[in-house]
Amino acid sequence: MTIYVLDSSAVLRYIDREVGSDRVIEIFKACVLGNGQARISAVQWGEIAGNVRRKFGAQHQSRILDSLIPLDLEIVPATSERAVHAAELRIDRKISYADAFAAELAIGIADHVLVTADYGFKALDDLARIEFLPAK
Repeated sequence: MTIYVLDSSAVLRYIDREVGSDRVIEIFKACVLGNGQARISAVQWGEIAGNVRRKFGAQHQSRILDSLIPLDLEIVPATSERAVHAAELRIDRKISYADAFAAELAIGIADHVLVTADYGFKALDDLARIEFLPAK
């Protein structure tokens, strides 16, 4: 079974109904049907929360975030071990710290696919399977 690791850009494309949102919808449908699993790091979840609050306001933030939970999106906590690994990726691969949390969920695990619209993840394509959503 495929484990889809979503970064914030993929989920924001879904929320905003931007290019690539159709692929994210397919992933969510597969997960609800039991044909996959979707995961996101708590750090990336926080990025989404901030973007949603800035764009739609505090009054809509929890409604929008709560609408994602029934889609079988597992939020993976940021442990101390994951934080250290993310810091190493940040330094070694020159990506943002938040992006490193997403990446480290997919690195070295054959059935995990990182789904993103952020082409900065190209720096990691030798470490993980990455599915890039179309550019805007």
